[in-house]
Amino acid sequence: MSAAAQARSPWLSIIGIGEDGIEGLTGAARALLSGARVVYGGKRHLALADGLISGEARAWPSPLTGAVDEILGLAGTPVAVLASGDPYLYGVGSLLARHVPAAQITAIPAPSAFSLACARLGWAVADCAQVTCCGRPVETLAPHLQPGRRVLVLSADETTPAAVATYLSARGFGASRLHVMEALGGRRERIREAEAYGFGFNDVDPLNLIGIEVVGAAGAKVIPLASGLPDAFFENDGQLTKREIRAVTLSSLAPRAGERLWDIGCGSGSISIEWLLRHPANRAIAIERDPERAARAARNAANLGVPRLEIVEKAAPEAFADLPAPDAVFIGGGGQADGVIETAWSALRPGGRMVVNAVTLETEARLIAAHGTYGGSLARLSVERLEAIGGRHGFRPAMTVTQWVGQKPRDGGA
Repeated sequence: MSAAAQARSPWLSIIGIGEDGIEGLTGAARALLSGARVVYGGKRHLALADGLISGEARAWPSPLTGAVDEILGLAGTPVAVLASGDPYLYGVGSLLARHVPAAQITAIPAPSAFSLACARLGWAVADCAQVTCCGRPVETLAPHLQPGRRVLVLSADETTPAAVATYLSARGFGASRLHVMEALGGRRERIREAEAYGFGFNDVDPLNLIGIEVVGAAGAKVIPLASGLPDAFFENDGQLTKREIRAVTLSSLAPRAGERLWDIGCGSGSISIEWLLRHPANRAIAIERDPERAARAARNAANLGVPRLEIVEKAAPEAFADLPAPDAVFIGGGGQADGVIETAWSALRPGGRMVVNAVTLETEARLIAAHGTYGGSLARLSVERLEAIGGRHGFRPAMTVTQWVGQKPRDGGA
């Protein structure tokens, strides 16, 4: 067989291993592991499989991505990679799959930590939110804290359970039940329960995960699932797309899973934050020239559980240089500046949507011009809120918002 043909045939084995070590491996997994010339894995994984490794054992470097080029350089040579449980569940399998074609991989997963946890607790995996705190902040939990729900959390280390308990208590979920599960599937397995409030375990194994039964107090900070979060959820200096207008704006932007938004002149970041809350795969870049507002948007994103919001602290349209193309664009601030609408439209992917809100005549004139050039729709949105007028009450109108919505043709034309 030629070297090229060898490189195209399966040469990379990705093998899931549990705390029961080689005893839990299938015959096929054992054969692939013992026949590999090079075996990669964490030190713990290599120790668990030590009796079967006949080739060279290589512990992962830090950062782990540094090993990818090494592995690619061994294409055509039998290579095995050891991972915890299911390698494709927040594991190295997902990383390697971006670089090695599936036809060149033989994958044999073991039960994931989530599957083992549900088996111990009697929970249905499909009914649980699944979150990882490995490389991600504990604030990522926020959107999943819905009373009555169950959440599974992969811990980064032994400190994660206490950090989760503290976070839950601070948000009004101190009565939530935590199941701390350590070294599942092995001889050191241990499962303990405690309420978040008053959590006191100080001897947690670094290899652990947490099951949460969410219980919220009357004032718990529950993030609603609908668009148009209460204005009070956002720290702001007045530069905030108000709740009712925000709900309509999100509807006009029409988020879809995995899409990227540019939020130009983001202010408090409310639009991009709600865009990210619509789906965990969504991405957003908040563009804001004012450093205080940019920092405020970052704080709001962390507080509402989407710390993945990217912040670009520059003025538009100069900020657009080198940014990945957007699937949708919102302009709530800066629409009056020369070239912003036109440059953003040019960057927008074919089929993408652009929404621009205006409250001044000058910016409205630009929207009318954009409508004439690119088509789309124009609407005026007005909201009246009840306010006290002396000893009586009446509805006071807020500033009318003119909204232009445009969709770029799929052929890329204007």
